[in-house]
Amino acid sequence: MFQLAAAGPSGFDPLRLNARSAPMRIAFVLAGTLALALASRISVPMVPVPITMQTFAVTMIGALYGWRLGTLTVLAWLGEGMAGLPVLAGGTGGIAHFAGPTAGYLVSFPLMAALVGWLAERGWTGSRIVPSFAAHFAANIFCLALGGAWLATLIGLEKALMLGVVPFVLGALLKSALAAAVLKAVAPRPVRDLS
Repeated sequence: MFQLAAAGPSGFDPLRLNARSAPMRIAFVLAGTLALALASRISVPMVPVPITMQTFAVTMIGALYGWRLGTLTVLAWLGEGMAGLPVLAGGTGGIAHFAGPTAGYLVSFPLMAALVGWLAERGWTGSRIVPSFAAHFAANIFCLALGGAWLATLIGLEKALMLGVVPFVLGALLKSALAAAVLKAVAPRPVRDLS
């Protein structure tokens, strides 16, 4: 059974989700789906897939919520999208997105949250900026690999690489650096003994 649990052993829990009740965690899931919907509306139009802040939001939710709650949040958001709510890129929704060019990217999102959340629970975040960047970048590259592989089945490998992978690597680098910087800023500071 999937547990509605928060962050794990590292102690990185800036939202204090470990201490919150189940109803509060559900509220965080809903807030996370709203954050993902808003991030999906921030985009640079490209063909066949736009550059959005979705992957930034996905990895941040994984890091901040932990792998379990982060994955659950992303799955809830994808469920909203499948149901036709306007939560996906450009304020769209519907089942067609899960069969067209964006399907591979969408399928990778809960796995991205799980990966970053799992690594964050093991200390790859917060004040450790290089491992934090590496966790976010690895998740972004995974998204591009899975999305590109699906896209290749539709338009061929060369076109998929040129249209669905290569143009997004710089964005992945920048979003990973931004995520690492934000998480460093919210990381709990060690208490200094002034005696």
